[in-house]
Amino acid sequence: MIKYLICLLLLAQNVLLAQGWTPVGARSNSMANASVALTDVWAFHHNPGALAELNEMSVGVSYENRFLLKELQTQGITFASPLKVGVISAGAQLYGYNLFRTYRAGVGYSLKLSEKFYGGVQLNYQGISIGQGYGSKNTVTGELGFIAKITDDWRLGLSIFNVTRARLDDYKDDRFNSLIRFGTSYNVSKKVLLTAEAEKFVEYDLRAKAGLEYEAISNFYLRVGVATAPIEISSGFGYKWNQFQLDLGTSYHQVLGWSPHFSFTYQGK
Repeated sequence: MIKYLICLLLLAQNVLLAQGWTPVGARSNSMANASVALTDVWAFHHNPGALAELNEMSVGVSYENRFLLKELQTQGITFASPLKVGVISAGAQLYGYNLFRTYRAGVGYSLKLSEKFYGGVQLNYQGISIGQGYGSKNTVTGELGFIAKITDDWRLGLSIFNVTRARLDDYKDDRFNSLIRFGTSYNVSKKVLLTAEAEKFVEYDLRAKAGLEYEAISNFYLRVGVATAPIEISSGFGYKWNQFQLDLGTSYHQVLGWSPHFSFTYQGK
C-alpha cells in the first residue's frame, strides 16, 4: 500500500499529462520520444505532417508498461496509406486501468505542400473515464503538424496537439492539455541518426529531449535517448526483416524505475 501511495504522489504530473498526449511507439520511446521530426508510420502519434513522406501502406501496434505497474499501461495502434494525393491515417491509444483510463482515437490527412515542406491535420475523439461512479468526459480535439526538409539529411518538425484547448470541465476552466513540440532530425551518415526537440505542455515547464539511432549491422538498430524535467534515460533496439519491424526497449526514471516497451510494424509494398 505504501508503495502505491508514493507512486501516486510522484505520478501526479504523469496522470495530468495523460489527459492529452501520451507517447506511443517503441522506436520513439527508446529515443526519449525526441520524435517530432521522424517520418515513420508512428508519426500519427507524434506529428501528422511527417506522414506525408510515407511511400507505402503501414500498420503497427505497440505496448508500454510505465514503471512496471499494471495500472499504467499504454497500448497503441497506427495505420497510414498513401493516396493518389496525400496520405490518409488512423490510430488509437489507451492508457491506464479500470479506475482511471484515458483514450484517444483519430483520423488524419497529410500532404506535400511544396518541394520541401509537408503538412498534416488530425481530428481525435478523446476522453477520460474514472471508475467507482465518477463518470467520464469526452471531446474532440485537433492537431496540426509540419515538416521542413532542409536537405536530404536534415529535417525540422513542428506539432501542435489540441489546438482548440478543448475543455475538460467548467470548474476552474479545466482543459485537456495542449502540447507544442519543435525539433529536428539529422542523418550524420547512412548509419547514424540524431534527433533533438523541445516539448512544452501549456501548463508545465519546457522539456528538452535528444535521441540517437545507430545501424550496427544491416537492418539492426541500436537506440539511446535522454530527457529532462524529469530526467529520464531510454535505450532499445530494432530489427527489420522483409516487410516487418520489431522494436524493443526501456526507459529509466531516477525515482520510479523502469518502463519497458515494444512495437511491431508491417510495411506493405
